[in-house]
Amino acid sequence: MLLKLFLAFTLIPFLELYLLIKIGYYLGAFNTILVVILTGFLGAYLAKLQGIKTMMRVRQSLNRGELPAEEMVDALLIFVAGVVLLTPGFVTDLAGVGILVPNTRSWFKRWLRKKFDKWISENKANMVIF
Repeated sequence: MLLKLFLAFTLIPFLELYLLIKIGYYLGAFNTILVVILTGFLGAYLAKLQGIKTMMRVRQSLNRGELPAEEMVDALLIFVAGVVLLTPGFVTDLAGVGILVPNTRSWFKRWLRKKFDKWISENKANMVIF
């Protein structure tokens, strides 16, 4: 786990810098900075819209007396997407937009569900119930 975190916090910034330099070479420094700023604003706006829709679905579920579990996972993923979109760079922007789009977000939810189920099954022997 520590190795994965180390790689994520070193490789992703290097990849972002590489892409910023390469794209800056073709577009120019000002245009590249402008694109990064615009994607940040656009991402924040999309995250806000998706967050409002999700909160409305949470409210509807609660009014029906249902537990809004799926909506809460959506809200968490939208929050993560918003944070990732505010991080300057093209790879993080692509990942953030991918999480914001409802169709790809459902893929992320299925993947997270599999990871969570695997984690639960592996740690079931270590669980203590009082």
